[in-house]
Amino acid sequence: MVDRATNGEPATSTGGAAPPPSAAAHRRAVDTLLASYAAIPPGAPVRLAKRTSNLFRFRDAGARDRARRPAGLDVGALNRVLGVDPDARTAEVQGMTTYEDLVAATLPHGLMPLVVPQLKTITLGGAVTGLGIESSSFRNGLPHESVREIDVLTGAGEVVTARPDNEHRELFRGFPNSYGTLGYAVRLTIDLEPVKPYVHLRHLRFTGADEAMAAFERICADRRYDGEPVDFIDGTVFAPGELYITLAAFTDEAPWTSDYTGRRIYYRSIANNGAAAADDYLTVHDYLWRWDTDWFWCSKALGVQNPLVRSVVPRRYLRSDVYRKAVALDRRYGLSARVARLRGQAPPEPVIQDIEVTADRGAEFLDFFHREIGMAPIWMCPLRLREPEPWPLYPLEYDRLYVNFGFWGGVPSRPDRPEGHHNRLVEAEVSRLGGHKSLYSEAFYDAEEFWRLYNGDAYWRLKRAYDPDERLLDLYAKCVQDR
Repeated sequence: MVDRATNGEPATSTGGAAPPPSAAAHRRAVDTLLASYAAIPPGAPVRLAKRTSNLFRFRDAGARDRARRPAGLDVGALNRVLGVDPDARTAEVQGMTTYEDLVAATLPHGLMPLVVPQLKTITLGGAVTGLGIESSSFRNGLPHESVREIDVLTGAGEVVTARPDNEHRELFRGFPNSYGTLGYAVRLTIDLEPVKPYVHLRHLRFTGADEAMAAFERICADRRYDGEPVDFIDGTVFAPGELYITLAAFTDEAPWTSDYTGRRIYYRSIANNGAAAADDYLTVHDYLWRWDTDWFWCSKALGVQNPLVRSVVPRRYLRSDVYRKAVALDRRYGLSARVARLRGQAPPEPVIQDIEVTADRGAEFLDFFHREIGMAPIWMCPLRLREPEPWPLYPLEYDRLYVNFGFWGGVPSRPDRPEGHHNRLVEAEVSRLGGHKSLYSEAFYDAEEFWRLYNGDAYWRLKRAYDPDERLLDLYAKCVQDR
């Protein structure tokens, strides 16, 4: 059963976006950022003073080490939408603006970003420098592909405007997947696309990975299924013989709308006793955030999917950023590891990764994953680049369909295995299949393989040009060595 709205009105925002700051206010915020950067002594670490993070590279630092950390760059006034142009279908946005606030500003105009990553507190600047993906990526690519221009605070302490046709075009194309090691996004202009009030969902069941991958390729090429358009597509693996592809399309009307922001849980609606659920409808707003309420399915590890617990937790706390903070505290203080040791068990190994391989190798990856890792559910999301010109630090082939697999949880560890045993297995298999993995989480590559996979030659040319004194960590130091 699903909750069904009775008023028939679409929810298109979270209560309205804040008024945009003036150009002068934006300039003051940039000046504050520049002054904050200039005040950091040479050789001292540089970081952003952000209240939220969607990275999973936790640093194990004691209270004394934390006390010695610098305050961080002041980005507090760079978190707003500067303006939405409904005619041009563009938005001008400060770099630390969350997608939650960006969507709240664009939906009242009947528009949305071309790709809206699944979690509300992912920032636009973060999604561009660290990559992002969602169910529109099979037709709209990745978030950085909808950027028209970007202001970057470089490692040299300057703000430059990078576009695909100006003197900073190499920075424009090399900024994605640089993770703040070349500079930080200050302002971006992005493309938007029109929406309709509702989204119609259809869940298709498959009993084999080969069949599901073939369906991805066919549906993504046609952008239609069974005579109806497909605007969004993703999938969920519950077991080796139970896979679902979820198709979604904009619609002007809906016979009902489901609500997965309270007691109902979205991923459980995909399959009901092993059979595909009936068609479903969501407002466009609720569709964009369908995964955030339960952090996909990860809220289960925190007990929030228990009906008794859920009944007493206010809705405002059913959010991915709340869960992320709880996990960060656990990792910092080792609470779950202590519990495991008290039970005579080894602490589980966190396996929190997103990888992608071409669709024709997807079944091979899933076979490996079920055999060696054994974690479920697994998220699937197809993607295809929008344009042939390459993005050098995350080299994907144009006109090839890839499938992203996301898996987030823990697997049993053994003391006789090296640190990151299962994560290393994943990295080796992804490399064997010619794929890539995102760098938001732990990585274990040696330097030679890392720079081969992420185009070290192109990276170091940009590093020398835009951070000549190496005030910012390099990509390997930040994403693998975790300094």
